[in-house]
Amino acid sequence: MGEPALFGPDFDRDPSPAYAWLRERPPHRLDFPTGTWAWLITRYADAVTALNHPALVKSPAAGNEEWQRSGMGLPLDHRPSLASNMINTDPPEHTRLRRACAGAFGPRRMQSLRERAQQVTDELIDAVEARGHGDLVTDLAYPLPIAIICDLLGVPESYREDVHEWSLVIDSADDTDGSKVREATDVLERLVTEVVDAKRATRGTDLISDLVAQEATGTLSADEVTSTAFLILIGGHETTVGLIATGALALLTHPDEAAKARTDPAHRAAVIEETLRLHAPLQNATWRFPTEDVEIGGRLMRPGDPILVSVLAANRDPAVFEDADVFRPGDRKTERRHIAFGIGPHLCIGAALARLQADVAFETLLRRLPRARLTVPEEELTWWPSPITRGLFHLPIEV
Repeated sequence: MGEPALFGPDFDRDPSPAYAWLRERPPHRLDFPTGTWAWLITRYADAVTALNHPALVKSPAAGNEEWQRSGMGLPLDHRPSLASNMINTDPPEHTRLRRACAGAFGPRRMQSLRERAQQVTDELIDAVEARGHGDLVTDLAYPLPIAIICDLLGVPESYREDVHEWSLVIDSADDTDGSKVREATDVLERLVTEVVDAKRATRGTDLISDLVAQEATGTLSADEVTSTAFLILIGGHETTVGLIATGALALLTHPDEAAKARTDPAHRAAVIEETLRLHAPLQNATWRFPTEDVEIGGRLMRPGDPILVSVLAANRDPAVFEDADVFRPGDRKTERRHIAFGIGPHLCIGAALARLQADVAFETLLRRLPRARLTVPEEELTWWPSPITRGLFHLPIEV
C-alpha cells in the first residue's frame, strides 16, 4: 500500500486504515498545497510526548518563515483581535489568560449550566417527539451547545441564529474553503465585538462581562477580551456538537450499549469516554513549533518546524487500546487515557462542560425516545471534511 489519502469522503467516514499505515512509520512529513509542510504525529506515545514537551510552543509567531508565508492556520491565528487567546500563547501569558476564564467553569457554574442544558434538551426533544421524526444533528447536537455557550458568554438571543449559521462553516469546512472560513470569521468577529462593546456599557453576570471587568483593571487587554470570547464561542461548542452527534450514532447502532446506558449513569459516562476516544471531536491538535532541536519518534524536528498532533490517530493506537477501532464502552482499563481534550498545560478548559452536555443529551434521548432508529443506512451518513474537527452533517431518525 502506498501513501494513503488523508482527505475525501472515504477517509472522513473511516480514517483508521490511513492512520494504521502512518503509525507504522515515524512522524510523517505532510505536504500542503500552499507549499509548506508539517510533521504529522500519529502514535499515542509520540503524541503524549509532543503535547507535554516544554520546547514545543503554541505561538504562531514561532513558526518558520515558510509556514508564516503560507498563511496556514485559521484566520484567527493571524489577527491581533482574535489571536491573543490561550491556545496561541505560552506561559506566563497562557497561564494568565486561562486563569481569567477559570471561574466560569467552576463547580457552581457547572451545576447551573446542567439545569439549563436539561431545560434546553427537553424543549428540543419535545419538538422531535411531536413530529415523530427529526435530525439529531440539527435538532439536538447543534442547538444545545450553541445555547449553553451563548448563555455562558452572555450572547443575546438575537445573535444566536447567526452564531449557528456561521459556526457551521468554520466547524465543517475542508482545507480548500479558505474564503468561506474567512467570511465566517469576519461575521463572528463583528458579532463578538458588538457584544463586548455592549457589555462595556452594561455588565451582567456572564463570562464576557467578567472579561470586560478584568480589562478595566488592566489584567486583560482589549484584544485579549475579544480573542478569548471568540475562542470560547467557537471552541466551546464545536467539539460538543461532534461529541453529541457521534455518541448518538453509536447508541443508535449499538442497542445493547444503549440499553445499559439508559439505566446506568456509570455506563453512560463510559459511552461518552469511548465516543471521545473513537471519534475525537478535535482530529488534530492546533499547531506547535519547536524552539530548539527536538527528536520525537526518531525524527529530528528543527526550530520553527510546524507540528500537528493527530489526536484521532493516537486515540486509535493498538499499542495502547485493544481493538482500537471497535466501540467498546466500559470494557477498557485504559478508557480514561484518551487524549481527546488534549493533555498537559493546554488541556481543554471546557472539557467538563462538554461531558456535562453529552450526559444530559444522551440520558434524555435514551429515556424519552427509546425506540428512535436511523432512517438511512449508516454508510450513507456524511461526515465533515474538516481537517480539524470530526462530526456528522445529519443524523436522521424516526421515533
